[in-house]
Amino acid sequence: MPYTFNHVHLKAPNPKKTADWYAEAFGFKILRDEQRPTGDRFLRCQTSDGVIVNISGARTGEKMGDGDATPHFGLEHFGVDVEDLEAEIKRLGGMGASLLEGPRTNPATGLTVAFVQGPDHVRIELMMAAR
Repeated sequence: MPYTFNHVHLKAPNPKKTADWYAEAFGFKILRDEQRPTGDRFLRCQTSDGVIVNISGARTGEKMGDGDATPHFGLEHFGVDVEDLEAEIKRLGGMGASLLEGPRTNPATGLTVAFVQGPDHVRIELMMAAR
């Protein structure tokens, strides 16, 4: 059976605020916003290239652990291609994202990367191809 990638799911204390940040930061389109029977607010978003990103709050009675934007095991970060890395770091910084690491360039590939912390302690890699 072939597999297709279905979605990424982010948990947030304020799902609408988080979805709005991603809509402004990366052009996410909010497809659905609902209160689910499990007690959580659930927003289904889509990136400009079609990836589904679900953002929801805690379900009724669900205890959430802290977010972690440091390198760690498990789902560690997601990457976004950008055209101007320095401009994106500055723009996202103006939206409250903090620079965690970089920018640094891989001499073998010319790829330059930086990591920022987005809302809810999500680690985001910004990637710029060699020009």
